[in-house]
Amino acid sequence: MRIIIRQARVLDAQSDYNNQIVDILIEDGVITEIAASLDVEAEKVVEGKGICVSPGWVDIFADYREPGYEHKETIISGLDSAAAGGFTHVLVTPNTNPAISDKSTVQYLVSKANGHAAQLHPIGAVSKEAEGKQLAEMMDMQRHGAVAFSDGWKPVQNAGLFLKALEYVKAFDGTLIQVPVDASLSAGGLMHEGPVSTQIGMAGMPDLAETIMVHRDIELLRYTNSKLHITGISSAASVDMIRRAKAEGLQVTCSVTPYHLALTDESLRGYSSLYKVNPPLRSEADRQALIAGLKDGTIDVIASHHRPQEWDAKAKEFEYASDGMNIQQIAFNIVWEALKNEVSLERIVDAFGAAPRKVFGFDNAQINKGKNIEITIFSPEEETHLKKDNWKSLSNNNPFGDKLTGNIYGIINHNKCNLNQYEKQ
Repeated sequence: MRIIIRQARVLDAQSDYNNQIVDILIEDGVITEIAASLDVEAEKVVEGKGICVSPGWVDIFADYREPGYEHKETIISGLDSAAAGGFTHVLVTPNTNPAISDKSTVQYLVSKANGHAAQLHPIGAVSKEAEGKQLAEMMDMQRHGAVAFSDGWKPVQNAGLFLKALEYVKAFDGTLIQVPVDASLSAGGLMHEGPVSTQIGMAGMPDLAETIMVHRDIELLRYTNSKLHITGISSAASVDMIRRAKAEGLQVTCSVTPYHLALTDESLRGYSSLYKVNPPLRSEADRQALIAGLKDGTIDVIASHHRPQEWDAKAKEFEYASDGMNIQQIAFNIVWEALKNEVSLERIVDAFGAAPRKVFGFDNAQINKGKNIEITIFSPEEETHLKKDNWKSLSNNNPFGDKLTGNIYGIINHNKCNLNQYEKQ
């Protein structure tokens, strides 16, 4: 198949055409021509106002709920959502039923996702059934397709077990992913502990529940000289600790969610459970520290933390509602709308694409002639108008509305493309 992308700005620091506006001809998944203008015909033509291309984006923490919770999301609906959101690769959390804690579950997920334009990569559980008691067979899972290890939404509380895991993954140069939440300090908390929680009478969750876990895990990392990725950081103190750890030379990286970059605890004044997430939305001072961390590279990656919930899981009293937002399809839109006047487009695109590729060892997917194509196509100048027929996920638990800044055209991943309704012929 021949595909031509017309007058697209290349955002790829590894490309000979970085920041140039070019036509790109793709034949059977390979870039055959790049020039300021190409007088060729193709079966598919992609063009639009202000379109850009970058190495395909990678979501390093998404929950597809299958097996066990298919009424919330399936592998296929999740990957459809990923492709519509511009992601060519997705790392999925292990909190399924059964958990992704053995090679057979890893193989099932890889097999089920085979053939989709967006590629799925299981995150293997650190502990058996993600229960935090005994180490899972991480090396066995790694050999069969697990690309990193985490207990996902149930971060490892036992310091001794986490220490063993950090030591274990060194045997195959693996990386652990940890959500920084101390369960004992966050127990009973419903939102960030601060003036807003006091004013509206809601149980607070102190940022200490996050920072003490970040401190602990950095100390364990220093002791083992292993690799650690902390995902979902939400506090200024966490950013500062990670910045110092990086300056020391420790192999630590981190990611932030779109909603922590865009929202604060002020959003909870209406008691809407759509804003209930963990780690919770924090203060404006924390949000500004996250933005500063993204700008200076302390925060490497933007991770969706996509967590679909069915209507019943959110439409109840705040205390009993489930955590999480369903945002993979609109992750870029949320970030761009919130930060377009504060953070460069290049840094945002890097945090979605090149940076996670480097952290987790994916090919850098250069946009150069003769290279296999693996790109995200999008326009920061257009708008997205979400409707029932172009929302790909089975669930819809997010508070962001149906009109957003930025438009994702889709992805081309080797010889597979997913351009959906944005395709122009």
